[in-house]
Amino acid sequence: MSALPLAPARSDLLRSTARAIAVFVAFAFAYFLSTLVRAITATLSPVLTEEFDLQSRDLGLLAGGYFFGFALTQLPMGAWLDRHGPKRVVLCFLTAAVAGCLLFSQVTEFPMLLAARVLTGVGVSACLMAPLTGYRRWFDPSLQLRGNAWMLMVGSLGLVAATLPVHWLVPLFGWRPLFWLLAAGVLLSMVLIACVAPAWRPLAPAPGGSDVAPGYGAVFRDPFFRKLTPIGFFNYGGFVALQTLWVVPWLTRVAGHSPFEAASALFRISLALLAAYWLWGAINPWLVRRSLGAARLLTWGLPLNMGLLALMIVAGPAAGSAAWMLLLCVSTVVTLAQPAVAMALPAALAGRALSAYNLVVFLGIFTVQWGLGLLIDLFLGLGLDTVDAFRAAFAVFLGCCVLSYLYFLWAPPHNRHPSPRVA
Repeated sequence: MSALPLAPARSDLLRSTARAIAVFVAFAFAYFLSTLVRAITATLSPVLTEEFDLQSRDLGLLAGGYFFGFALTQLPMGAWLDRHGPKRVVLCFLTAAVAGCLLFSQVTEFPMLLAARVLTGVGVSACLMAPLTGYRRWFDPSLQLRGNAWMLMVGSLGLVAATLPVHWLVPLFGWRPLFWLLAAGVLLSMVLIACVAPAWRPLAPAPGGSDVAPGYGAVFRDPFFRKLTPIGFFNYGGFVALQTLWVVPWLTRVAGHSPFEAASALFRISLALLAAYWLWGAINPWLVRRSLGAARLLTWGLPLNMGLLALMIVAGPAAGSAAWMLLLCVSTVVTLAQPAVAMALPAALAGRALSAYNLVVFLGIFTVQWGLGLLIDLFLGLGLDTVDAFRAAFAVFLGCCVLSYLYFLWAPPHNRHPSPRVA
């Protein structure tokens, strides 16, 4: 974190590197827990499927319910972040996360299990948007990209914790007590944020400028935001949907892995993603100095990502953990889109820009997670075997990704606030 100095013009809120580190750690711990609880359903999918007699569409809906809860809050949360700041907003939301974890640990019927999952999603929905809104004001542009990448790196630690550690603990304690521990961890993160996060002060209008209009009109009208919207829905949302759910069902039902082998593979994949996010954080300032911004990297990186997915579909059972690791690591290029959207708009709109784009992403995650489950069951009902049903469902998803990329190439290349850092 010593590499996260503050931009001089923004040092009024965080006056020292030590304070910046403390703020980063407090918010990062909350985000770590949010990604842990996000991905835990992948590791628990065999247990939950057996205990609640779930079909593929039920499993997809349960995992997607978390992201549906996220999506419900994004638009109001963005306005609240701009007005009230990260500290007040995230503390209010995390209260719901505690309740959701405790409810999830107690229910015995699928509808209430789903409701608890949605409530948990609502509760942790500010864990990334809140700090990124702060970073938009506290750090200079290159360090905003680094802060975003390193928050995602910490999130990958949560994904790591949701794999083998969870698989080892479930036989010892059962899956329900794990959610008691998660609730306690969320409470601890709330204490840390309350102690170290700075208060929020309104921004003064820029010299010769005017106040930003309320609402989301300026965000939704921005050409750069619209250019990246299908990418956020299908490519970014699909990346997270695969990572947090469909890796394990593919490995167990298509590639023939045991649940332990699948959990071990997910553990290794999550470690590889952690390294990928660290690398993005390390090289982003270098890339910005050379005008290699998010749009250009997406133009180069997404075809490789989609090509790898196509090869996995063709390979079918031969596409094991190594193929998934390569695919998901290459897919991390799409995470550059979110901070780029925030940097393309005025700082006073940061919370709304980030949350609006997050809404797009999480609606995509929910749609892809549930949609793949629905498609798998549909193709099974049409007489395909399990392997071919998975391949057909993933082929439909790939087609959506290709169309979103073509729109990205076709859409106007510049926005109303052009910046070499994001173009």
